Amino acid sequence: MTKIQSLARRVGALALVCAGLFGAAPVLAAGAGNVQPAGTDLGDRASLQRGAKLYMNYCSGCHSLKYLRYSRMAEDLGLTEEQVMQNLNFTGAKFGEHINVAMTPEQGTQWFGKNPPDLSLVARVRGRDWVYTYLKSFYLDESRPMGWNNTLFANASMPNPLWKLQGLQVAEYGAPDKATGERPVTGLKLLHAGQLDEAEFDQVVRDITAFLEYAGEPAALKRQSIGVWVILFLALFTFLAWLLKREYWRDVH
Repeated sequence: MTKIQSLARRVGALALVCAGLFGAAPVLAAGAGNVQPAGTDLGDRASLQRGAKLYMNYCSGCHSLKYLRYSRMAEDLGLTEEQVMQNLNFTGAKFGEHINVAMTPEQGTQWFGKNPPDLSLVARVRGRDWVYTYLKSFYLDESRPMGWNNTLFANASMPNPLWKLQGLQVAEYGAPDKATGERPVTGLKLLHAGQLDEAEFDQVVRDITAFLEYAGEPAALKRQSIGVWVILFLALFTFLAWLLKREYWRDVH
């Protein structure tokens, strides 16, 4: 076998491996569950402000954001110190401190069976679509200690914090599994309406998801604003380089 044939075989094998990886990507993604597109927009400051208010009112009693400071949140979201301290700070923390919870780990374990996790990076780890779908997927389940379950994250050890807004959902079940006898959840049905209709509740969940997406990477806001100037600079630099190249090659035939 010549060196050229050997190299060709190696390149072919590498191509097959790459094709297998790219082909498997949709399968791996599908294994994460049927998630719905969140449709968040980090450029929508009003959505981020609403998300901060909703998160602090409905989630921050149990879940901290230990990598985000009140002062940084105020600066990024266009809020004043007074607005943050009076409306978004429920623990008495100082303006420059991180967003922690008043509940101790011992209390969390006693009340929920485990200490509720910090959510600073949940949108980066799980993805914004996962967070959005998870918050919409709670349903009543009397077999669970909290009385709630979740179709995306089965046996979640937390109740639905937004049930008053969303209403009470119940599961619709399919035929029992022949091996285990368990009936899979095939869908959710609204049993009692909440304070918001479906479209309004979807916006609430989208705002919370956008805020958690921001909390996972606050620098993303500045990166997007700087990105416009970077593109303009590269366009100008390309134009100047083209003029320089044209001048160098003027006398070349």
